[in-house]
Amino acid sequence: MNTQMSRFLYFIFVLALIFPKTVFGQHTAEKDESFKIGMAGYTYHKFDLDRTLADLETNQVQYLCIKDFHLPFDSSEEDIRKFHEKLASKEVHGYAVGPIYMRSKEEVDVAFAYAKRVGVKLIVGVPAHELLGYINEKVQEYDFNYAIHMHGPDIDLYPDADDIWSHVKDLDPRMGMCLDIGHTARNGKDPVADLKKYKDRIYDMHIKDVTANTKEGKSIEIGRGILDIPAFVQMLRETGYTGVCSLEHERNMDNPFSGIAESIGYFRGVIVATKN
Repeated sequence: MNTQMSRFLYFIFVLALIFPKTVFGQHTAEKDESFKIGMAGYTYHKFDLDRTLADLETNQVQYLCIKDFHLPFDSSEEDIRKFHEKLASKEVHGYAVGPIYMRSKEEVDVAFAYAKRVGVKLIVGVPAHELLGYINEKVQEYDFNYAIHMHGPDIDLYPDADDIWSHVKDLDPRMGMCLDIGHTARNGKDPVADLKKYKDRIYDMHIKDVTANTKEGKSIEIGRGILDIPAFVQMLRETGYTGVCSLEHERNMDNPFSGIAESIGYFRGVIVATKN
């Protein structure tokens, strides 16, 4: 990225942090885009739902991928109703559940029944390979999209988009992936190229930045790392992605709030700076 573009993005980012409503209105940055900005629930795994929603309100983020520490699998209908009421009070929509690890058919059954009760049509999952056929049947039964989450070089199970594609290409087209752009880069792959290649099977997305395109790369605020965020935003437009780009912030987890604001602000700044 050239120096002039970097300075302009920084200027937009600072304005977004200081005057979020003045600069962006109510989500002005992404309001004309096909994609939405959201938050992966894991970002707040050390905080309760009230603190989570307060931060979403601060950052004007209206989409949340629900984790079970905020809404347990055994929640009653009344629990779920109150949960959604609390989200609605902050203008937040729970658009998916997960990531959910699935190691048995029983865990698959629980996850799909849970998602149905919660009222979402998208599950982000990390299933054992031998369960994919069974999950394929569940996807057809429930008419859900199922997005397999990738973890880069950290674990052998689903390291990147190429690996996930090799497992789902012959399954129901609702079986796809959650593209994690940080883990993709840490596994030596290009998230921009993978977005273009697998656009028809990407049902969710985790955005972040990393310090290196190797296993040693660490999560960092968006804009401080090695990822070409402007190119990625342009590819979101080129592919017509209509899902959610959810920030999964994995740095300073005991106090992530300034890093969250910086990352969301930078990403919105890029959206504004790269508009035609």
